[in-house]
Amino acid sequence: MDKSEILRGFNANSKNTLMETLDIEYVDVGEDYLTAKMPVTPVVHQPYGQLHGGATAALAESVGSAASHFFIDRKKQFINGISLSINHVKSKREGLVYATAKIIHKGRSTHLWEVRVVDEENQLISICKMTNIILDKK
Repeated sequence: MDKSEILRGFNANSKNTLMETLDIEYVDVGEDYLTAKMPVTPVVHQPYGQLHGGATAALAESVGSAASHFFIDRKKQFINGISLSINHVKSKREGLVYATAKIIHKGRSTHLWEVRVVDEENQLISICKMTNIILDKK
């Protein structure tokens, strides 16, 4: 499967979900990472006109969850996020943010991801740690 086909698949799976509501789009993929972008507009603002931490968390969890699909047998297994820790280090009012998930630990039953959220100038906005559990389908 090629890069554009993988991204097309992830984006197609986002239809009618929170990812579509927040306008999250998967934009890059490699052997050890997955990246998505989200526009910073009033749709994702908190009342003071800044990027809402919950929208940032949704972006981070979306990319961390999707990335785990590279390492499972999707016919026999599925993943659930079980932990998300996020630190916001810089505010953002407009433009784009990019979340890139990189694997820290790939076990048989859990995956641990680091998700960095940066702006267009690659300035760190938030740093996240996410754990997914891998479960067997019944």
